[in-house]
Parts: sequence; C-alpha cells; structure tokens
Amino acid sequence: MREKMLGKQMQSVKPGLKMAGTWKYRTRAVSGMLLAMMFGAGVAAMAQAQGKLAAAPPVTYNNRFEIYGGLNFMNFQAGQNLPTRMNMGGGEILGTYWLTKRVGLAADYRGEAGTTPVFPSAPTSPNLSTIDRPLVYMNMGMLGAQLRGPKNQFAALNLHGYFGVAHGVFDGGTGSVPPQNVGLYTNRTKPIAAVGGSIDVNRSKNFAVRLSPDLIFEHFGTETREFFAISAGVVYRFGNKD
Repeated sequence: MREKMLGKQMQSVKPGLKMAGTWKYRTRAVSGMLLAMMFGAGVAAMAQAQGKLAAAPPVTYNNRFEIYGGLNFMNFQAGQNLPTRMNMGGGEILGTYWLTKRVGLAADYRGEAGTTPVFPSAPTSPNLSTIDRPLVYMNMGMLGAQLRGPKNQFAALNLHGYFGVAHGVFDGGTGSVPPQNVGLYTNRTKPIAAVGGSIDVNRSKNFAVRLSPDLIFEHFGTETREFFAISAGVVYRFGNKD
C-alpha cells in the first residue's frame, strides 16, 4: 500500500519536473525578448528625441555617483522538486560609483517576498488547519559593474552584471512543520547573480526613470537555475567627476 502511494506521488511530480524544464527555456526566451525590445525601443526613442521630449539641458552624464530605488518583481521556485513556480515582489536599492562615463562599480540590495505552492500531499501543521501557499522571503546582496552604452539628452542604455549571495527563509508559513516536508528548501544562504540591462529616461540632469529587466541565476538546490526579474524606479545622479 505504501509503495503504491509513493508511486502515485512520483507520477504527480514527473509532470511538474517537465513543466519546470519548459519554464527554464521560456524564462530564457522571455528575458532575451524583453531585453531586445527594451534596447530596440530605447535606441528608437533616443534617435527620435527632439524638443519637448528631451529633458532640460544639459544632461552630461558627468556624475560620480548614482542611486537607484525601485519596485522589483521576480519569478522563483522555492523547492527543488516543486512542480510550480512562484512570484515574488519587493524593492531594490542600487548604488553606483562611476569610474568613467562608461564604467561604474555597483552594489545592489534586493528584498523579495511571496507565497508559494507546496506538494499536494503536504502534511498539516498543529498550528494551522492546512499548509496552503506559505510565505517565502529573501534578502539578496550583490556587487558588480554597470556599463553605460548609447546615451543622449533624452535617455541612456546600460548593461549590468552582479554577483553575491541570497538568504532565503522558507519556514515563514509552515508552522512547526519543517519546510522540506512540504517540498520547500530549508532556510539557507546561497550564491546568486543578476545579468541584464536598463533604460534610463531622463527627467533632468540629475533625475531619470529606469526600467530594468534581469536574468537571475541561483543555486539554492542541486543545480543552477534561471529566473526572470524586472524592476522600475527612479535614478538620482550627483557628484561631478571634474
């Protein structure tokens, strides 16, 4: 009887593993498509920017420092064998020290939270009637670089790459039941990286509105997995290099 139950559970997990593989390739495709669209739209906007569309001159990009703050969305999978992914939302703070007008050193913090599905056969908790979509949250700290690409009075295109660690808390909604018993990771700190780009639409010499999609690489489980993230917020530039 027990072997039959285990067999049924494995059969229910197999389609989820296939779905996870499909998601992996979809994530790459969607991220690449969004990056291409963003840069294409940015180049077109920059080429057409005239008169009233442009920020008040002069936007010189001669700033030494830059601070970005925004809201962030990230796709994630909170357990090695969970058949379904989750969505997380939170905030991002990024500080950049521009060595030149093109190259900057960056420090990035992101805080995310969201609820996740668990195994259908998840045990109940003594403190909860059921364990349904428990809370997961994550703190990420990364260092890396920003590369400023084409720019003009109206907008600037950037590329970036960051690497660091993420601490995930997976027992926030499981009560006294260990998170691994419902298909989640245990609380842990693991490597994480973000590679992507951004477009800054200038509102003045010092302020710009930013849209920034990312491809996230994490290693919470036994393999490196890729997820999509995107943030939107405000950039403040200050401190002249001259």
